[in-house]
Formats: sequence, structure tokens, C-alpha cells
Amino acid sequence: MDKPEDAIRVQDRQGLFLYIVLGALFVAALVTCNLVANKFISVNLGFAEFQISAGVLPYPLTFLITDILSEVYGRKRTNAIVFSGFFASLLVLGILYAGSAFPALEQSPVNDTQYDSVFRNSWRGIGASMIAYLVAQFVDVRVFHFWKDLTKGKHLWLRNNFSTIFSQFLDTILVTTVIFAGRESFDFIAGLVWDGWLFKVTCALADTVLIYLAIFAIRNYFKLGRGEEIKL
Repeated sequence: MDKPEDAIRVQDRQGLFLYIVLGALFVAALVTCNLVANKFISVNLGFAEFQISAGVLPYPLTFLITDILSEVYGRKRTNAIVFSGFFASLLVLGILYAGSAFPALEQSPVNDTQYDSVFRNSWRGIGASMIAYLVAQFVDVRVFHFWKDLTKGKHLWLRNNFSTIFSQFLDTILVTTVIFAGRESFDFIAGLVWDGWLFKVTCALADTVLIYLAIFAIRNYFKLGRGEEIKL
């Protein structure tokens, strides 16, 4: 029969494994956002049509994951994942630069012009995204914990939505302004900010069900009380 301390060690390993998986999903979504951010698309959800960057599509997932991490692992561990995403983005930026520094072979399926048209234009987009990312993610984590402390661990929907809606607004303004300032009109930039933010708000409201299901499952599996966190 397993000793109590053996069961605790197994649970610690499982908690660490979940933390790593969530962190990996966060970084993957963030890097994908940066790589596809220069393509702008129109998304029709039936009740409204949004003109947004393709990078916005996976971005709400990053905020869902940081809210889950904040709820289950606390601010310190969540900030560590946020920093990991930042350094992963720096690595991607370096790799893209290295790829453009060497000429393509004649037999290469992707020539220099094609590569540069997609990835060289990513420098400004990734730079804008990294600035906005750091500000928005840290604001999201701070606001999330502000509401968590204020409500004494109750009303998960409140801190999930308030933190995400506010931080996404900052993110959308920053990234759109850095990319298009001096290149497009104020009306064009304002339109993209408005559409991008409303799309993110829609996703934030929709993922309320997902975060409740995720937190319920994690609390039940790890036998956590309300407001209790997994210690790593």
C-alpha cells in the first residue's frame, strides 16, 4: 500500500506535468500569433463581421491559459510562463533573421523574395506583438489576482472576464498602433483596434465555460479548496 508521502510526491509530479503542458500550449499559441500576424482577414461570426489580424485567432488561448495558471499555480508561476513566451519570441525572431541572411538555393521551393515577403515583414509585427504582449499579459495576471483577492476566491467569471477584457484592450491598441502608426490613417487603425478588441471580448466571454470546466476538473483531481493553489 502506498504511503501518504508517496501519494503526495506523485501528485506533485502530476502538478508539475500539467504546468509544463499548459506552458507549452501557451508558448506555441504565442509563437503562432507572431508568425501569422501580418495577414489580415475578415471573420464572420453570424451576428457580426470582424476585420482582424490572423494572429488574433490563437491569441485568446494565451489569456485563457494564463487565467488557468493564475487560478491554479499563482502569480509567480504564471509570470514565469509569461517570461518564457517572451524569450521564445526572441528566439523565433533570431531564427527568422538567420533564415533571411543566407541566399536560397536555386532548387529551393521557397525563394528569397517569397521568404522575405512573409517573414521579413514580421520584424515589425513581432516587435509590436512583444511590446504589447509583455504589457497585456502582466496586466492580465495582476488584474486577475486583484479580483481574486477582492472576492476571496469567489466569482471566477468576474476575474476571468475583467482581467482579459481590460488587458486585451491594451494589447490591441499597442500592437495595432506600433504596426500601422505613420503608415495608415487614424480611422483605419481605430477600426482595426475596435474590431480586434470586440473579437477578443467575444472569445473571452465564450471561454468562461471552458475555464470553469478546466478549474473544476483540476480542483477535483488535485483536491484543491476554493482559492487553494498547487505548490511547485
